[in-house]
Amino acid sequence: MKIALMDSGIGLLAATAAVRRLRPDADLVLSLDPDGMPWGPRTPQDLTARAVAVAEAAAAHRPDALIVGCNTATVHALPALRARLEPGIPVIGTVPAIKPAAAGGGPVAIWATPATTGSPYQRGLIEDYAGGVTVAEVPCWGLAEAVEHADETAIASAVAAAAALTPGDVTTVVLGCTHYELVADRIRTAVQRPGRPPLVLHGSAGAVAAQALRRIGAAPEPGTTGLGSVTVLLSGREGGLPQPALAYAEGRLLQTVTPAP
Repeated sequence: MKIALMDSGIGLLAATAAVRRLRPDADLVLSLDPDGMPWGPRTPQDLTARAVAVAEAAAAHRPDALIVGCNTATVHALPALRARLEPGIPVIGTVPAIKPAAAGGGPVAIWATPATTGSPYQRGLIEDYAGGVTVAEVPCWGLAEAVEHADETAIASAVAAAAALTPGDVTTVVLGCTHYELVADRIRTAVQRPGRPPLVLHGSAGAVAAQALRRIGAAPEPGTTGLGSVTVLLSGREGGLPQPALAYAEGRLLQTVTPAP
């Protein structure tokens, strides 16, 4: 089994680690775009072109499925990616976990990039899945960039700024950018109010990994012996994990990079 994941940077690590835990034997292809990152400020057309190139680099390794490990790329490029690769390669997008978060009753805060916060896309998800639940949209200025570079000082500052914008009665936080899942514990600590019930965080990595397995008809087998290979593509070129990835447990889980057969 071979699963490919794509993103401009290391935001795909959370979903990659989730796949690794569900199927340790799966070969992994990680397709990043250091030449074109960050994707967020790009026009939808430009972002889609970059995403298609990154996806095609991954597709050349003949994966059984491709995970788009980026919320922004899912919003803008998922239709183009599916038109290009399916039905030969199932393409799984990453959507903020608003539906399961709202099922808990709220109040809910959605931490997302400034570009996503207040966007028609996110507002549509709120209307579709969070009717009757109080939802606060929290723009996280600079957080994805700080996580991408493993800049501890910038991470702490960005998390504190977003926590200050988060209403005190929030019981649930949706991590609306894949980068944020890499610092989930720090977000929990910053938002948790003394005397309040334990904060619930909702990321997308686990659900996306499980969906990828379902799409190819594979069952989770976390106890499988044998470790699959890891291939890293950097704007189409084979390379290694970016050094900042190793600052996170999810990156260290993938530290041994070996070419996939």
